[in-house]
Amino acid sequence: MTRVEINRVSGAYHMKATNEEGSTVDIDAAPSIGGTGKGMRPMQMLLSALGGCSTIDVISILKKQKQEVIDIKTVIEGTRDADAVPSVFTEMHVRFIITGNVDKDKADKAVALSMEKYCSVAAMMNKRANISYSCELSN
Repeated sequence: MTRVEINRVSGAYHMKATNEEGSTVDIDAAPSIGGTGKGMRPMQMLLSALGGCSTIDVISILKKQKQEVIDIKTVIEGTRDADAVPSVFTEMHVRFIITGNVDKDKADKAVALSMEKYCSVAAMMNKRANISYSCELSN
């Protein structure tokens, strides 16, 4: 079982999430409803979870393929249904930008494997939202 504890830190909505190992993430609401901007909003954390999970997969797959990844940047954008309550993500796009001595075909394959097979977060979110992805190499 995975466990995370949420504790209020300050203000109306500023909280800290702490995992079993003691790592923390600050959470806050949007300033428009009284948040203070001292942490990520929960829906931003969902995008972060998707990006983090898939990026770990891509690095791991490329490492197994003996590809030299010097750096990787992942940009995740999500579109929410503003007229619905709750306002969930309907579209998400994950863009991987990989720097290093990496074969483009292997990078594309690693990204596809992560997004379509290995990333648990993508598997959960894909049941509700359309997730697209792209991969590019950078020098």
